[in-house]
Amino acid sequence: MLGLGTARLPLTDKAIGIIREAIDGGVNYIDLGSPYDPEPYEQRVRLVGRALEDGYRDKVKVAASLPAFRIKTASHLDDYLESQLKWLSADSIDFYLIGGLDRQTWPGMKQLGVADWLDRKLADGKIGKAGFAFHDDYQTLREIIEGYDKWSVALFQYSYMDADHHPGASGIRYAAGQGLGVVVCESMRGGRLTKEPPELVVKAWGNALEKHSPAEWALRWVWDQPEVSTVLVDMSTVERVRENMALADNAEAKSLSVPDQILISNVRDAYRALRPVNCTACRSCMPCPQGVDAPRIFELYNDAVIYGDAETARYLYRIEGHRIEDCNDCGLCTEKCGRNIDIPGWLK
Repeated sequence: MLGLGTARLPLTDKAIGIIREAIDGGVNYIDLGSPYDPEPYEQRVRLVGRALEDGYRDKVKVAASLPAFRIKTASHLDDYLESQLKWLSADSIDFYLIGGLDRQTWPGMKQLGVADWLDRKLADGKIGKAGFAFHDDYQTLREIIEGYDKWSVALFQYSYMDADHHPGASGIRYAAGQGLGVVVCESMRGGRLTKEPPELVVKAWGNALEKHSPAEWALRWVWDQPEVSTVLVDMSTVERVRENMALADNAEAKSLSVPDQILISNVRDAYRALRPVNCTACRSCMPCPQGVDAPRIFELYNDAVIYGDAETARYLYRIEGHRIEDCNDCGLCTEKCGRNIDIPGWLK
């Protein structure tokens, strides 16, 4: 029901106490995330390894990922896994996820032989179960699930803002229907849904925030869906661990009332009304001859404006390797856009 995300753990020995507090309270799934920033990531994994000493390793399942967009050769697959095992001081990882799979990275991973590599690692016991992290459309999700017969778990970015987006509720249901364990992260959009909301969103909430905090509403919405096995929450203090465990203790699928569902839908619409670029990320404008991923860039830009959080958008823009300056104004994207968006103009 509740899993511990490690991205916001303090890079000190305090992290050990936080992790053990969660395990002692019944949390049995810890996600190491993906090594986008190698140095702090290594520190966090080493701290997790220390926290799992003294018998704690036997009480949890550990999941780790590698970033597909950074894998250029087959040897990189071994490099990432072996480094993670070394830092964790472990011989194996329970769940190993190919992170960032989408229509752009999946063909390259197939070409590198990721299916055979996973088969070998499953056979030699280095990983217990294979999985993937995904953020793209429903059809691509189906292609990936059908492309390998030993997937056991799928990780999705999923909040009430993603009910019909990449891959949305239908994608979650499809993955669960294929027998995969569904793990979701970013149920609060990296904390952006828990910030003081803009005026339009405050009006949509009405007096509902007197009943539950924004964080509680976000978690209750995800927990309401029976297809979701585990909700990962990044927790940085013992107090936050206790608060989230208390919420999880009272969570039940199919418990939101119809008025609750309507409320969340109205809040979603209020946030979306703040988008400066009316892009639905249908990706009809792709591929770009210059390699510019305009739909993803617009998604980052819209989120920066909607949530008043340019810092996160800049961070994701950087680590994902986008280069707006590569746009040469060819105009092919605008010709293919069903909404007639001036894509080069907005990129500028």
